[in-house]
Amino acid sequence: MDAVQQYRVQFVRSLEYALIATIVTLVASYPLAYWIAFRGGRHKTTFLFLLLLPFFVSFVIRTLAWQFILSDDGLVLGALKGWHLLPQSFHVLATSTAVIAGIAYNFLPFMALPLYVSLERIDRSVVEAARDLYSNKVQVFLRVILPLSIPGVFAGVLLTFVPAAGDYVNAAILGGTKTTMIGNIIQLEYLTNFHYPIAAALSFILMAGLLVGIFVYAKVLGTRSIEEYV
Repeated sequence: MDAVQQYRVQFVRSLEYALIATIVTLVASYPLAYWIAFRGGRHKTTFLFLLLLPFFVSFVIRTLAWQFILSDDGLVLGALKGWHLLPQSFHVLATSTAVIAGIAYNFLPFMALPLYVSLERIDRSVVEAARDLYSNKVQVFLRVILPLSIPGVFAGVLLTFVPAAGDYVNAAILGGTKTTMIGNIIQLEYLTNFHYPIAAALSFILMAGLLVGIFVYAKVLGTRSIEEYV
C-alpha cells in the first residue's frame, strides 16, 4: 500500500493516458477499417500492408521520429511558426498531448486489425437485407454493422489499452517530468535504483488492476467476444 500511495499520481496518469489513447485509436481506426472492409475491393491486402508498413520499423525509432516531427523546429511546428500561424513560444513536446499522441500512433494497428477482421466477417447479405427493409445508411450502420463489430471493438480496446497503460517509451522520449507514467517508475526502480521489491510490487499492482478491469469490461460486453478473439 505504501507503493500505491507514493506513486498514486503515476498510476492514475497511466490509466488516463491509456484510456484517452485507446479512444483516439478507436475513433481513427474504425472509419479506416470500415473503408478497407467494405470499400477496399480486391486491393484490401494492399491497403492493410500500407497500414502496417510503418510498423516494420522499431518501436523506439518510430517514437524518435515522432519526437522529431513534434519538436519546436520540426516539420510541423517549425513550418507553422515560420508562417506566423503559431507563436514562437508554442510547444508540444514534454506535454501530455505529445505522450498520448505517441501512444495512439504506436498502438494504432492493435486497434485497426481486430476491427477490420470483425467488419470483414459481417455477412453482406444481412447488410443488404437491412437496406431492402428501407433502412437508411445511418440505420444500417447503427443497427446492423456496429453491433456486429462489437467483438472487434472489444479485442481492439484490450490490445491497445493494456500495453498502453504499461508503456514507458513514449513518456520517456516525448514527455517530461510532469508526464511520468508508472512504467517509467518501474523501469527506474528496476534498472537504476535496484529497488526490486518496490518495482515488483508496482508491476504486480498494475497487472492486477488491469486484470480486474479486463474482467469487468468482459462482463459488460459479454463473454462471446472473448471466445471469438482470445
